[in-house]
Amino acid sequence: MSSGTYAQRVNNFSQNKVARKLLETIEQKKTNLCVAVDLTKKRQILEVVEKVGPYVCLIKTHIDIIEDFDQGFIDELCILQARFNFLIFEDRKFADIGNTVKLQYSSGIYKIAEWAHITNAHPIPGDGIIKGLKEVGKPLDRGLLILAEMSSAGSLATGSYTDAAIEMARRHRDFVIGFIAGRKLTGDRLGQQYRSPTDVILKSGSDVIIVGRGIYGEGRDIVKEAKRYQEEGWNAYLERLKLEK
Repeated sequence: MSSGTYAQRVNNFSQNKVARKLLETIEQKKTNLCVAVDLTKKRQILEVVEKVGPYVCLIKTHIDIIEDFDQGFIDELCILQARFNFLIFEDRKFADIGNTVKLQYSSGIYKIAEWAHITNAHPIPGDGIIKGLKEVGKPLDRGLLILAEMSSAGSLATGSYTDAAIEMARRHRDFVIGFIAGRKLTGDRLGQQYRSPTDVILKSGSDVIIVGRGIYGEGRDIVKEAKRYQEEGWNAYLERLKLEK
């Protein structure tokens, strides 16, 4: 499990401003909730973000599934980000050689590095993928999550693959801030999972819970559900602190 409060652990990330910012945001807003807004219309996305904004530390996007994407969407998203004080996590899952991912991260129509505080990548290409992304993201104070495990059935990201991903992350502590994983992998990493708040935060010791349609699915009260997940996640964290004493 992670040791100490979110605020106390800020000092563990002296080399990475975005990791510190995330921990500070979690502590200030008393929320470890990330909402995954995997919708295809920009207005739908922005409406959800405006409703959940007060209750989240992160908003997770899939920018390349938006059918009517334009720069105006990014502008509006960034206005909401500043208004509600959350970070943006683009779930891009980069998986190519260093030179290619540099261009995918910085260029094209999305220009992810300009607005996404955090993104993620598969470790399968080796250190080159982190080095390539870091050349773009580090000067902008961005952070990277490594996909050390995946929640899908039959995933090959297990065992020695996961171990190698952890070692790769340790070599790039100034840019890699944590893992996407099904369990806690190391003591001072920011892990994300897809289970109940109690399982994720209390039992597995992760730092952030990601919820999608459980909050904004058909027939759901978005604000009510966001508040519920915020409260459950935070209470699980407080219980974890009690167990650490």
